[in-house]
Amino acid sequence: MNGVHRPSSWHRRRRDALAGFAFTAPAMLHTLVFMLVPAGAALYFSFTEWDMISPARWAGLRNYREILFDSDLYPDFWKSVRVTALYALLSVPASLVTGFVQAYLIDLVRRGQAFYRLVFYLPVITAEAAVAAIWKWLYDPQFGLINAGLDVLGVAGPDWLGTPGVVIPALALIAAWQSGTAMLIFLAGLKGIPRTYYEASEVDGANRWQQLGRITLPLLRPTTFYLVVTGVIAALQVFGIVYVLFGGNAGPERSGLSYVLHLYLFGYRNGAMGAASAMSVLLFVTILLVTAAQFRLVPRQYEG
Repeated sequence: MNGVHRPSSWHRRRRDALAGFAFTAPAMLHTLVFMLVPAGAALYFSFTEWDMISPARWAGLRNYREILFDSDLYPDFWKSVRVTALYALLSVPASLVTGFVQAYLIDLVRRGQAFYRLVFYLPVITAEAAVAAIWKWLYDPQFGLINAGLDVLGVAGPDWLGTPGVVIPALALIAAWQSGTAMLIFLAGLKGIPRTYYEASEVDGANRWQQLGRITLPLLRPTTFYLVVTGVIAALQVFGIVYVLFGGNAGPERSGLSYVLHLYLFGYRNGAMGAASAMSVLLFVTILLVTAAQFRLVPRQYEG
């Protein structure tokens, strides 16, 4: 036994460090190649004129100045900002409320929780093309299931995707339907609340509504704050469902023109990838500022 060589603590630490690096290397490489390098390229091209065919020409801050202040060259820019802001204001609360209700009801069920989690999470992993096809049929003014249900109640349903003032609420409803991620995170938060709190409140005579308002919701504040932050970030980048539903038309009177959809259409239709890159940088800065404002304005205890 005395002849057996045992590695020193330094060698063990070195071996563990190399093993850890080997496991994290694919994720680091993915981040570098598919996130950091494209982000750096977008920042560079935002200061150029580039049509993806001819070499990029340096333009300085002209792209930014024209995007923000020249409504003749960019007539739809501020409209896309308003559309995206309204979508975020409607979709984020709708998703949070729907996700919490789903999680709360699942938490009350004693059997079949795994099945209900699967059912409510399926819309999240369903392809956006399939989601758009489903909701196009549901929203159809003549044959859609939603308007058929409203007709039964004696209510005339609108043309959901053909009326400018209804487009954003219709998109927010789709976002609420896809609230499976919020449901899972809320459910994890509910599972983390000690049952002794509820038992003690029952001894004091609290009913279920009092437990919800004085125990459940206050203890879910960090979870809710996290979902608000991530939900706003996702809402500001909405693209896929809008593009599949409306294509390049962006809906009636361009009422579905989200910011990223406008960026995409403007860049490819006009061969203006420099300007499109500048728009992406502006979106990145906006997301940073909005997220920083949320952390600044929300009380510290809500952050967890």
